[in-house]
Amino acid sequence: MTVSVLLIDDHPVVRAGVRAVLQSDQGISVIGEAGSGEEAVLACRTLHPDVVLCDLRLSGGLDGVATTTALRKLDPAPAVIILTTYDNDHHILRAVEAGAAGYLLKDVSPTTIIDSLHEAAAGRLVLAPEMAQRVLTSMRVARPHLSVREVEVLRLVAAGESNREIARTLFLTAATVKTHLVHVFTKLGVDSRTKATVKARELGIID
Repeated sequence: MTVSVLLIDDHPVVRAGVRAVLQSDQGISVIGEAGSGEEAVLACRTLHPDVVLCDLRLSGGLDGVATTTALRKLDPAPAVIILTTYDNDHHILRAVEAGAAGYLLKDVSPTTIIDSLHEAAAGRLVLAPEMAQRVLTSMRVARPHLSVREVEVLRLVAAGESNREIARTLFLTAATVKTHLVHVFTKLGVDSRTKATVKARELGIID
């Protein structure tokens, strides 16, 4: 069975490289590409890929985890594999919680990527044993649980955006942004934007 794949990365050169790798396997067909999470959701509604290979860091309002959440709500829902350079327990856990079928680092072999796509298309979880163990360990450790939207807001705060700018970026009202920040401050046990950014980086919630 040929596995249809959609590539998501905001760097065209990276997409071209991954496409070249995947085209070496006759059992994989790259049916589309997207440069953002928003583009990916629209493309999946039309193309219906079996698997989406998605970068973790994307330009626009949706990162790889938020994109995974949105894609898994589609009908039919594609399997999603995160392909990234970020080897961070928090990122891995967030991806798995969002419904990702796998989490791969960009330094893995082409064969590993290809095999993982076939595994994900067959409905299997694609995580190296040591990575799976790290996920289980992280789940046992008490930590503040921020929603996908709260993380998006926090990441934009860290980038120096004001509440009004965040509202425009995420298509929210300024009041909604303020509410999200109140929740973030409470969960992190801080009382300012600066402290929230520092604490979130210490915990690996944002980079």
